[in-house]
Order: sequence, then structure tokens, then C-alpha cells
Amino acid sequence: MPNVKTVVPYSGTEEQEARLRAVIEAHKGQPGATMPVLQAAQEIFGYLPEEVQIMVAEGLDIPLSEVYGVASFYAQFTLNPKGKYQISLCLGTACYVKGASDVLAAVEKHLGIRSGAITPDGKFSLDACRCIGACGLAPVMMINNDVYGRLTPDLVGGILEKYD
Repeated sequence: MPNVKTVVPYSGTEEQEARLRAVIEAHKGQPGATMPVLQAAQEIFGYLPEEVQIMVAEGLDIPLSEVYGVASFYAQFTLNPKGKYQISLCLGTACYVKGASDVLAAVEKHLGIRSGAITPDGKFSLDACRCIGACGLAPVMMINNDVYGRLTPDLVGGILEKYD
């Protein structure tokens, strides 16, 4: 599998952009406006692609580097789109020692993507995380709000097929 992230083209609508412009206008000139505008932008678009960051920078009349700095620093923001089914696979200590890296490799192979990417059809996104809070079920993954525990690589295909 090539080590390339799948790039999904920007697909914002005019309605989404109008909503963002209204948020920007409401915060324009206020100190500290970047954070609430980016929070609203992520709520509107689901993530913060470069096109949205440019709209925020131009709208607030601040450098794009400042917008990117905030968006890339805080864990609450994502620069990549998320799939219809968002997979979080725990690589925390309890999960890792019980084979989570092998489970992650199986998910990556089944979907044809690496952690941090989205499938070309937008159906699945995959992210490794540090803890889901279900250590007693290690190794664990979540697909949206569904929790799967005591995973082994051979269970991955059957689980993912439920979402196809």
C-alpha cells in the first residue's frame, strides 16, 4: 500500500460559505475571534480544509499562518474530512500490549488507507488514538459510537462489512 494520504476535494456549498461569512462578520474586529470562528467553521463544514482557512483569514483580516497555527495546534480541530463511519482505534498502553498495532494493520489493509486518512468514497475515516476508556476490553476500536473490544486481526473484516 503506498504511503499516500487520500485527498478528498473541497466540496463546500454556497449555503455553508454564507453561514461562515455571517459568523466571520459577527466576530470581525473582536480580539480572540479566531478560535470561535474556527469552531463554528468546523461545525459548519465538519473539518477545516485550506479553502475554509483562507476564508477565515481573509474575513478576519489576519495571516493565513495564524489561522493554520490555531487549527493545527488544538486537538479539537481536524484538517482532514471524516468519513460517514469514523473509526478510532486505540493504541494506548493496555490496547498496544494486547496487539492493537496488528489490529490497526488489518484495518488499514482492509480499507486500503493508513491512519489519518479517508477512503476515496468518503465512507470510512481511520484514526489511531491514545485511549478510548475501555481498557478492560483491550484492544478496542470505535466506529462512530459502536465499541468493539477484545479484537484480533481476523475479526476486522467481519466488523467492517457490517458498515458496507
